Amino acid sequence: MTEFARTVIAEKIGGPEVLKVVERQLPPPGAGKVTVSVKAIGVNPVDLKILTGARGRAPELPWQPGFEAAGVVSAVGPGVTGRRPGDEVIVFRAAGTYGSALLVPEGALTAKPPSLSWEQAAGLLLAGATAVHALEAAHVAGGDLVLAHGAAGSVGQLLVQLARRRGASVIGTALSRNHALLRSLGATPVEYGDGLAERVHRIGAPTVAVDLVGTEEALDVSLALVADRTRVVTIVNAPPFLAAGARAIGGGPGADPGTAIRDAARAQLASLGGAGQIAVRIVKTFPLDRAADALRFVGEGHADGKAILLP
Repeated sequence: MTEFARTVIAEKIGGPEVLKVVERQLPPPGAGKVTVSVKAIGVNPVDLKILTGARGRAPELPWQPGFEAAGVVSAVGPGVTGRRPGDEVIVFRAAGTYGSALLVPEGALTAKPPSLSWEQAAGLLLAGATAVHALEAAHVAGGDLVLAHGAAGSVGQLLVQLARRRGASVIGTALSRNHALLRSLGATPVEYGDGLAERVHRIGAPTVAVDLVGTEEALDVSLALVADRTRVVTIVNAPPFLAAGARAIGGGPGADPGTAIRDAARAQLASLGGAGQIAVRIVKTFPLDRAADALRFVGEGHADGKAILLP
């Protein structure tokens, strides 16, 4: 059966204003493919970075943003054995999720726990898998003290929760307005800015540092306080961290993409989320027609949780 989808596309590189919504016809799913009727879509800083060309290599145009979503399977192609129409699923990792319906490989799907809302499910796996990768790269275990720069963001919040589950303690940098949030997650909050190293040192001696903001301050303080540079990890600013002997993960130049680690984390993250053992904080939702506004909001850099698109 042919399905139509409203999709967000960019026909040129630029700011959020270049996005537009078009209607596309999706072919029936081929071998190993699944059609998903989308209920919610995760919006992430990487979407904006690719759109503006900040990631370096430009995407093939027209480009459809997005890497995560949640919805209901509406059709399956030949050879699909693990999914059937009506299944509630989380889509990650699949390119081009800004749409009302998607055609994706079966392997990009994870079962959605019934207790997770569509918004929570759509915002869980990209941030969660990134947090897991950072903790794995730094070999975080019980007894560690983790310094998380930018801990109030969507990745930071999940990193705090997952680190605590490993038995580690966390110091999280954040604006003062987010300190109560970090305390509620089990972290010790600290204001960033001048004197950060001294404020952290008064709390304890970090064994690990994870940079989620990419600032010069995050690099300098991490290197000053963590003796083992292989346990200093960045997700956003690879070149200076790599030059200093630290580690970089994600999609930047020289960074470890950690594909196997991130894929392996999906089922566990969904299980933990469904059981209420980790939480995704949704701070704002936007209709699909306002995808540009959603990216502007994320681009401001102070969202203390996830932004979600609703088709």
